[in-house]
Amino acid sequence: MKAALYARVSTEDQEREGTSLQSQEKACLKKASELGYEVPDGYLLKEVYSGLTLDRPRLTQLRQWVRNKEIDAVVLYSTDRLSRDPVHLLLLVEELDKAKVALIFVTEPMDNSMEGQLLSFVRGWASKLEAIKIKERTVRGRRERALSGKLPAGSHARLYGYTYIRGNGIGEGIRYVNEEEAKWVREMYRWLIEERLSTDAITYRLRDLSVPTPSGKGYWIRSTVLKILRNPAYCGKTYAFTCTYGEPTHRLKPNVKRKNTGIIWRPKEEWIEIPGATPSIISEDIFNAAQERLEENRKMATRNSKNEYLLHGHIYCARCGRAFWGAPGIKPRNGKQYRYPFYHCSGKSKKVTPVRCDNRQHNAERLERLVWTEIEKVLSQPEMVFQELERRRVEQKTNPWERDLERITIQLENRQKQKRRVWKAFEITGDEETFRKDITLLQEEVQALEKEKVELKNRIEGNEQFEFDIDNLKKACELVVSNLKGLGFEEKRLTLQALQIRVLVDGDCITIQGAVPLQVGQVVNAESGLNLPARHRGRISEVGRPGPSGPLSRSGLPPRRAEE
Repeated sequence: MKAALYARVSTEDQEREGTSLQSQEKACLKKASELGYEVPDGYLLKEVYSGLTLDRPRLTQLRQWVRNKEIDAVVLYSTDRLSRDPVHLLLLVEELDKAKVALIFVTEPMDNSMEGQLLSFVRGWASKLEAIKIKERTVRGRRERALSGKLPAGSHARLYGYTYIRGNGIGEGIRYVNEEEAKWVREMYRWLIEERLSTDAITYRLRDLSVPTPSGKGYWIRSTVLKILRNPAYCGKTYAFTCTYGEPTHRLKPNVKRKNTGIIWRPKEEWIEIPGATPSIISEDIFNAAQERLEENRKMATRNSKNEYLLHGHIYCARCGRAFWGAPGIKPRNGKQYRYPFYHCSGKSKKVTPVRCDNRQHNAERLERLVWTEIEKVLSQPEMVFQELERRRVEQKTNPWERDLERITIQLENRQKQKRRVWKAFEITGDEETFRKDITLLQEEVQALEKEKVELKNRIEGNEQFEFDIDNLKKACELVVSNLKGLGFEEKRLTLQALQIRVLVDGDCITIQGAVPLQVGQVVNAESGLNLPARHRGRISEVGRPGPSGPLSRSGLPPRRAEE
């Protein structure tokens, strides 16, 4: 008999410590073994999410296994790991009971009688009440701490340019100037005001000077510099409870359900000022001058020349996994300059990484025309779409990608060990020719493995994020069929969202994934039970139509063309 394990914690701190999730996993594996259940690879689900919601990616995957009758039992540490909401708990218990899937808890027996369900409801109600009380006590304690003149504990108390002293005693719970970092803060403001450098130019200068980052690792990025230049704490003004969190208005990846990560600014009258908590590094006049300069830079920025990019949020690099950005371009022709929009990998920008991605850019109009043409072809024949979706839903099987990813990770670790052995051999023998040959071969193998790793991560991520929604697909089909040539920009964007379109770019090769097969009549292998990716891979011709398409492979890609 096959069982799935589910472990959950509510905070990132618990996840990083690893103790809670690891202890749950160990106890659940022991319980499953005692009862004679087998736990196959890939059937251990762990996540960091609130127990007051059902909108959890790993829980959604677990419920899908239950509906598909892929498992015989679900093992958890306790009822509050499944849900802290009593209504949600009863809903999940009923769902498993109908599917004849056993629900096993390590710390308590599960009784499906009326008395047992009542007891579960009471336990769930108590867990929910406790969670609400913990949240209320935490907020109240942080507020009282701020009113007493000390910074609320947490990562926000630490700030570049300062040393934060933890505690509640005299001289504790406040920041002190760290002169080694503070001198760079003053330099940033000077570069902005006196030398009139842009935020990007300041970022690049910090990199060139090898200035340590706030985290002490990685490299400077534009958003970190901008936060420093906009924070009034540097002129001695410290505020608490300035914002709360909610659903983000913009997502880097569409249709990805996450916890509340969007910042919602509170009205200024609700802010709590903490005088004396942060000594000033710059004067208030310098800070105000910096804000005026930032506003001037914002108005003059070329990115404010807006273009509409149909594939924004749906197009990614197949080489490094980063999102593609839309940007306006200028192309000289016959002594004149013509503006044209294009897409390029964000990994080519120094704002993102000093190690630039070598993927090519594409003319936005041609690429959008290619993608939309393929979508129209399929949606104009909705009966074939639904037949294919139903066939895939019936045939969906557990994918081996997690095991493949683990295998590639082990292989990469082995290559690193081999590199160290090659270096050691070179130090002993001094044979430079053999050394160069071996290192070159290892680097080629590592690059191939890294590329395969990115592809697998994209597939796993897409499988976790996709939700099968037949109603939205039907509406999209009806919308396109009724008005194939009259759809506006927003209507097309809604269609892309409904179809879960994801475009991967690898040089001249374009891969289109989605909830529907984007090549009617073409044999498409479903990569997972829910993601149902469909592929189109071909070269963009001069008129924007796809060239000969064929199955995906790691070799035989068409030659790269010159940058457009």
